[in-house]
Amino acid sequence: MAFYVVSQYNWFQTTKTRITAAIQDIGNQLKRQSNLIPNLENSAKGYLKHEKDIYKEIVSARKAVEKAAGGKDMSKIEAASDAISNLVPKLQVLVESNPELKGAEVVTRLMDELRDTSDKLMYARRVVIDLSAEYNIRIVTLPSNIIAGMFGFKAQKGIATPIEGEHLEVGKDEMSDPKISI
Repeated sequence: MAFYVVSQYNWFQTTKTRITAAIQDIGNQLKRQSNLIPNLENSAKGYLKHEKDIYKEIVSARKAVEKAAGGKDMSKIEAASDAISNLVPKLQVLVESNPELKGAEVVTRLMDELRDTSDKLMYARRVVIDLSAEYNIRIVTLPSNIIAGMFGFKAQKGIATPIEGEHLEVGKDEMSDPKISI
């Protein structure tokens, strides 16, 4: 019995530490993005004079990343991550449809780095979600919930995701091929 209590206690402590480390990894990736975005912004600025909307999104994403980097506020981290995730495909379309941008090797390299960082952010978010779910399941299921209660372990917030809303519904517009006009 004592062995079980000790092993469960250690599992909770280890998983709690892994959740914290995964959140810190998200922060590290956001810091990486905050370094990449100004470089992309400066490199693309001359090419994007006629693309003010994309330029504004780059600036907005950079500001969101700067607010989130170094903090532990998951809502700011999620907002920054979402801003980058939404920006990368738009930039890719812009680069592919503008030969002068496509030829700018520095822009392409920075885009690849930004996409790579975005992928790493998605992976880090997935780790936080998985660890938090597993931890929270053990907090509420027998017999581990008894050990959790004895030692004061509380549910981890993880990454908050809404359970309902229009963002979960896929409509006809989302199913059709995207039409881009630049």
